Amino acid sequence: MKSIVIKQANIVNEGEVFVADILIQNGIIQDIGQLDGAVDSIVIDGAGKYILPGLIDTHVHFREPGLTHKGDIYTEAKAAVAGGITSFIEMPNTIPNTLTSELIKEKERIASEKSLANYSFYLGINTGNYNELMNVDNGTVGAITDDGLYFSGTGNMLSNNSDYMQKLFASTDSIISLHCEDESIVEDNLTIARERYGDNIPIEEHSRIRSEDACYQATFRVLGMAIKFNTRLHVLHLSTAKEAMLFSNDVHISKKRVTSEVCIHHLWFCDDDYKTLGVNIKWNPSIKRKEDRNELMRALNDDRIDIVSTDHAPHSQTEKQQNYISSPSGGPMVQHALVAMLELVKQKATSIEKVVEKMCHNPAILFGIEKRGFIRKGYYADLVIVDMNQKWKVDSANILYKCGWSPFMGYTFSSAVCTTIVNGHIVYHQEIFDESIMGKQLTFKSLKQNAKKSQI
Repeated sequence: MKSIVIKQANIVNEGEVFVADILIQNGIIQDIGQLDGAVDSIVIDGAGKYILPGLIDTHVHFREPGLTHKGDIYTEAKAAVAGGITSFIEMPNTIPNTLTSELIKEKERIASEKSLANYSFYLGINTGNYNELMNVDNGTVGAITDDGLYFSGTGNMLSNNSDYMQKLFASTDSIISLHCEDESIVEDNLTIARERYGDNIPIEEHSRIRSEDACYQATFRVLGMAIKFNTRLHVLHLSTAKEAMLFSNDVHISKKRVTSEVCIHHLWFCDDDYKTLGVNIKWNPSIKRKEDRNELMRALNDDRIDIVSTDHAPHSQTEKQQNYISSPSGGPMVQHALVAMLELVKQKATSIEKVVEKMCHNPAILFGIEKRGFIRKGYYADLVIVDMNQKWKVDSANILYKCGWSPFMGYTFSSAVCTTIVNGHIVYHQEIFDESIMGKQLTFKSLKQNAKKSQI
């Protein structure tokens, strides 16, 4: 692998923006400063552009195995790399659900052969795999989660199962990442909507069915349990202002026992957009009011919310374009996540330093991902180069998702990803891919509990 020198880019790293060169050798960042090119090195002119650490998306659904008509590890990782995401952690709601170490190993095998990005996989939680959860390898599995598994039937969301939640919270040394919506509240709201509309429920009802109260009650419940047992809890995809008020910014993320994320769609869209985008923005939790969106951005900026992820969840256009009841929740996002956040930077909703903190640094800190998420000597050379002044329009010709659509269809972004480097390999440059080298498996630092766990 040839050495690479990136010259005179605006480096965004650890709260600063500064102009320097970066030397990459053998997949590692060797030096940062005013540098001469090594012999036979590849030189990239970064003048006028911005270079960020490769993004780490800790919440994706890439659909393999079992749902590959929607997406697969190859197609979705390729789209992620084109969007500047160099590492991902994938959810367990594939077929079969990823509930055992053997099934994780099979996903790792597939990714080692097909993923252009670095990869890891969550172990799923259900009431039948407690022993698996107690013996998970925290060196290669960053967390355990219930996310997505509730789609196989009600009663599978951990935040609604207080007895099993208490047992698990009292005993695990893993990060528990949870989808928090109260199923009983959702079902009651759905019953009311059915009584009013029959099977023709308008999409505008989605935020009232999967309501603020459903989210808040479940989040409040799991936070209480985490505090009781000093469990390391990560709450997924906050969608309401009321939930954001439950989280604190009184300590650095590295010292937090309870953390949270917000997704791109909850920062970008609001319930006014149902009129024009319809089921294309049907997510669980639902997109809610403009006031919720604004407060989520404030909570992100003041560090009550710790990371930004995508909840990338592709469905085929045929599946998606059904009536409200039949249309599945979720949408593709990884290719457009970074440029969407950079658009918010230009709107002065946040800063580029904050984007890097929440999409690069903090995911690495939160999950203990080793030697990634920062531009530092000795770290893996996962980098993305961005042109902040390159306009482009999202259309069917440039969408890389296997499902072939995007909720951003027709939108013109004013920034573009020029180059993505994964482990020192230029995998994407000016819309051309070099697929000769695959990504690596992520590894994690030990996150054993500091306090002795209670026993049940």
